[in-house]
Amino acid sequence: MRDGVNFGTMSFVISFFKAGCNGRILLVVMAAMAALLAGGGCTQTTLTAPQRSATEQLLLSTAADRAIASTNFSMFDGKKVFVDTSYFDSYDSKYVIGAIRDALSRAGALLMTNVANSEIVIEARSGVLSIDAAGTLVGVPSSGLPVPLAGTVSIPELAFFKSQKQYSLAKLALLAYETHGGKHIYSSGPMIGRAYNHYYTFIGFVTYTVSDIPAKHRSTAVK
Repeated sequence: MRDGVNFGTMSFVISFFKAGCNGRILLVVMAAMAALLAGGGCTQTTLTAPQRSATEQLLLSTAADRAIASTNFSMFDGKKVFVDTSYFDSYDSKYVIGAIRDALSRAGALLMTNVANSEIVIEARSGVLSIDAAGTLVGVPSSGLPVPLAGTVSIPELAFFKSQKQYSLAKLALLAYETHGGKHIYSSGPMIGRAYNHYYTFIGFVTYTVSDIPAKHRSTAVK
């Protein structure tokens, strides 16, 4: 079977034509062939389509990881720390706050779930955590062609070369002060992290991806 057509059935009908069968038999054969075609279609698997792509989430989380990794948290070793998230607002905020807490814990900080039990409050804030994109097309873009009495016919894109480039940027910052008294202890300054993912298409069917995201570290060529 190919494209839902049973070629064995077609051969059977053609043999009836060659044998000079009458119209009634031909109608019976045609009805049988239609039933086979209706019930013999190939199964199609439905794929999920989340609102956000995995690449988008990886770009953001990778940039955030690199921003946090650029800072030394050793000064909080052995200190009782409460992470205040009330000033943090960005995409994937729970992941970023979790990554900050993880970095503090690995540096030896004692994470408190209650501010009253802490010695130091660390406020986290986000300057940016998003993606810029740029694209190039050498070829014919998709368009609509008006056709009299038929409406608009969609013309598909024809790309001899196409590039889609995504760049993520994270700018985070931390402020630390004494829980009791509010004396300033530490300011991280801008914590910067970046990531990129580039997708190329050649002659419409050869694709190539270049990325510095660890989960997509291999450049791939697919034909």
